[in-house]
Amino acid sequence: MAQADAISVLLVEDDEAARANIATILSSAGMVVEQAIDGATGLNRAGGGSHDVIILDRMLPHLSGIDIVTRLRVAGVGAPVLMLSALGRSEHRVEGLESGVDDYLAKPFEPDELVARVRALWRRASRRSHEPVLLFGDLECHVKARTAFRQGKHLPLSPKEFELFRYLMEHAGEVVTREMLLRQVWKLSFDPQTNVVDVNVGRLRRKLEDGFDGPVLETVWGTGYRLIAATGPGLA
Repeated sequence: MAQADAISVLLVEDDEAARANIATILSSAGMVVEQAIDGATGLNRAGGGSHDVIILDRMLPHLSGIDIVTRLRVAGVGAPVLMLSALGRSEHRVEGLESGVDDYLAKPFEPDELVARVRALWRRASRRSHEPVLLFGDLECHVKARTAFRQGKHLPLSPKEFELFRYLMEHAGEVVTREMLLRQVWKLSFDPQTNVVDVNVGRLRRKLEDGFDGPVLETVWGTGYRLIAATGPGLA
């Protein structure tokens, strides 16, 4: 019998042999695994919000893993998602992570690594749940609801913009380097030689500052970026 505090995993994988193998690995590690065999079923079950971690195969019938995570993030479902795929090139990882995926594991993989990734996602989500709202100046980051506000006004952030905003809020007032963002937000341990960080920071800055008084996201030239407390009339 599974322990009451066992990690609950939703596994969405259409290949029967792969699904059975992954379920066995996770169950042997003491996790409770619910399975879905296609994208539509996976989206329906994931939308219930009762799972600690969601594992998605990238290529699925009816809806792809990318489609599923995009819809979940738009709907406000914040459960951590691990994407599995035979497509392991940097551009495939970036695309998956841009869609709102929390981690990306290329096939084939070692069973111990899969278990470690799932446990890491669960621990990260558990820590967030104890601090659901991050506040800095006139900025608010509602972690579980995956929503952002400035001066009480909702900011329409994309899934990746929200992850970037959340990380900056967790380090508000500190300089965050491009390498830190690649590693922590995009889960890349190497530089894929793209301007993905700069583009997303630019988009986030516009949403944080356009129509408001005073800047809140500054570029520290040659180093990185930093959130600063607004000093404009909006705080008077």
